[in-house]
This record gives sequence, structure tokens and C-alpha cells, in this order.
Amino acid sequence: MNPIVELGVMIVGDLGAIARARSSPDFAMLQLDGVLSIWLWLGLGFQLSTGAVLFWRLAQGKNRPRPLQPEWAPPEWAGKVTVLLPTLNEVKRLSPCLAGLTVQTEEVREILAIDSYSEDGTVASIEAAIAQDPRFHLILYDPNSDRWVGPSGALQTGFLRSSPESEWILRVDADTYPRPGLVASLLKAAIASNYDLLSVSAQFILKYPGEVWFHPAMLITFAYRFGAIGKRANSPDRVMANGQCLLCRRQVLEQLGGFAIARDAFCDDMKLARHAAKQGYRVGFLDGSKVVRVRMYEGVRETWREWGRTIGVRDASHPWQLWQDVVFLLAVQGLPPLILGFYAIAVPRSLLFQWPHVGLWSFNLLLMLARIAMLWAIAPYFDRTQAKAPWLFWLSPLADPVVWLRVLISALRPPKQWRGRRY
Repeated sequence: MNPIVELGVMIVGDLGAIARARSSPDFAMLQLDGVLSIWLWLGLGFQLSTGAVLFWRLAQGKNRPRPLQPEWAPPEWAGKVTVLLPTLNEVKRLSPCLAGLTVQTEEVREILAIDSYSEDGTVASIEAAIAQDPRFHLILYDPNSDRWVGPSGALQTGFLRSSPESEWILRVDADTYPRPGLVASLLKAAIASNYDLLSVSAQFILKYPGEVWFHPAMLITFAYRFGAIGKRANSPDRVMANGQCLLCRRQVLEQLGGFAIARDAFCDDMKLARHAAKQGYRVGFLDGSKVVRVRMYEGVRETWREWGRTIGVRDASHPWQLWQDVVFLLAVQGLPPLILGFYAIAVPRSLLFQWPHVGLWSFNLLLMLARIAMLWAIAPYFDRTQAKAPWLFWLSPLADPVVWLRVLISALRPPKQWRGRRY
């Protein structure tokens, strides 16, 4: 046979054999295993890199400052603070806040309750407080006059009406339970560390089973993204703040234009704090669980809806940072329970100790163990004495995939409603 013809026959035969092999189930399975292995290695590498960032952030917590303790103000601090209390239909939860503000001592010059025309008994509750404590004053604010989002318009109105003799402005939300010595402890910490703006975490009061299970997982998202309480942020865009209890120097607030920077922000506290940090002011976030408690929402439905306005920090973040956080939380919080569950239920035992499977499940187990350990770290931030099924707190890691979904929805869908009012 002609050598060229013979070569052609061999090539055709080889191509036919390859074609028959490719069409066989074994070849398809081998190819699928190869592609799957590549994706598993990529997933493991992604989780290893994000996990390294997470463990570095959590490691900073060992040097975090101790929780603030109740303090008593010296005489020279008398009249240094104006408290701003924005209200809107708060009658069911306002009483503990008013009572807690009443017991604050001489450092509080005035307490301005700025009500946005509540339709329940909120105003009557404030008027009752005025009758008992002359430091209380009621200011009515029409939110339709400027259409500022959330409480920012009320806060700006109160700030402009506050006494110029007050050196500090303290914003307090109506759902807080201030403890005796709160304001003095904030003043002491701000003066000692030369903070221009200082806010604190609170202790959350939990009651119903759904929120006992769900709320801790929500809080963990902030710890994972922004690190330990009291740690100095490495950039203004990573500054953490809590508007439930936020203290600012009056002079600084004047230079910032009051609360105007947050006029269109649902996440107004973070917007203000990060703006202040970008202007070079010293911003702090400390542990206030011993000096202020808060009863935020009633049940898991309200927790899901209202936390969604702020959990993504959409108003105060650049888009790239927002989506970086979404992807980061997916890797270190959302996926571990799902991956471990998948390996426990669906993966054959023969594969468990083959690479990259062993690397993937073992690292996700490490992430889950770290998440469980975080429960002991965050336990002081939750008051479960009134809770039904308080043991659900320890099962909150199982809520992490659902919480990540809430972060994703918050990033995709901007909020349009606050306290029943649409914007």
C-alpha cells in the first residue's frame, strides 16, 4: 500500500476511535470529573483567601477595649450635652427610653424630642415626660417639608434648635434603654481618646424564637466585614457606627453641615460617620453593651424587613465595596453550612479523603468552628432573659445562608420605606 494512503487510513482510524471514545459514558464521566475538580480547586482557593482575611480581622479582637462602664460626671461637665431623640409612632416602646434619659445627670443640658407627627400616643408620652423633667422639650417636624429620608430631617431640625452652649450632641433612638451613667461614660471615653464622633454597640433584647435564631447571624455579618469593636478602621470606608447611640462634638457637627450628608440615606449613621472620617475627624466605635440596651424589632418578620434597610450598608458604601462584601460573606458565612451539609448527605465516603474534597470540607469545618466560637464572643450583646426558646441562639450558624440572602437582596434592591413611610 502507498505509504501516504496507509498514513491516511491510520489517521482516519485513530479519529474514529477517538470519536467512539468521546461518545462513551466513561469518557463523558472522566471529562466531567476533570471539570468538577478544577472548579473545586478554584472554590477552595477562593475560600482560603477570603478565610485568611476573616481570621486576620477576628484576631484583632483579642486586643479590643473593654466594654464601657456606667460613669458619674464631675461638676465641670454640667450642661455639656444636648440629647436628640427623633420619634415617629413609638408609643409601644418609647417609655423605657424616656425613663432612661430622665436618670442621666447634670451633664445633660436638654433632651429634644423631635416628633414627625406621630399618629399614636407618642406625643402624649413625651408631654408626660416634660411634666416630670424640665430638660425635655417637644419639637414637631414635618417630614413633607424637605423629604429627607428616615430620621435625618428630624435630627437636623433638633440640632438647629439645640442650645449653642452644649458642646456635644448625642443622638439616641426611641428603641434604646439608656442605663444610668450612659451619657457620662460616653463623654469620658470621647474626651479620653479625643474622639470627635463616638458611637457604641448596644445589648439587644430578644424575645421571640425566630429573632433569637436569626438576629445573632445578622450581627455576625458586621463583625466579619468590619472586624472587632474598638479596632481602628484602616480606611474611612470601613468605619463602623451605630446611630442608636451616637455622640458628636457640636463644633464638628457644625463644620460637617449637621446631618445633611445623610439626607437621602437610610443608613444615615454610617454615612455621617464615614463622611466625618474622610474629613479627617477621629471616629470611634466602642462596646456599649453595659450602658445601653435596645429592643429593635418585634419578631423575625420585622427583623428581616427592617434590618434589610441597613445590613447591606448600601447608602454608605461604594458599589465595588458593597459587592466585595457580598462575595466575602458568601465565602466565609453563607457557604460553610451548605457545603458541610452537602458533604454529609450527598458525597460518597470514598471521595471524602481525596483532594480537593478533603481540603474543601475540612476548611469549611474550620470556618464553622470559628463561627460557633463567635457565639461566645457575641453572647454578651444579647439579653435572652425574656426570650422564648433562648437555646436557639446557639443554632444561629444555621441561619447564615438565609442572612447572606438578605444581604444580597439589600444590595440589589434599595430600600424605599422607613417606619411605614415611603420615599
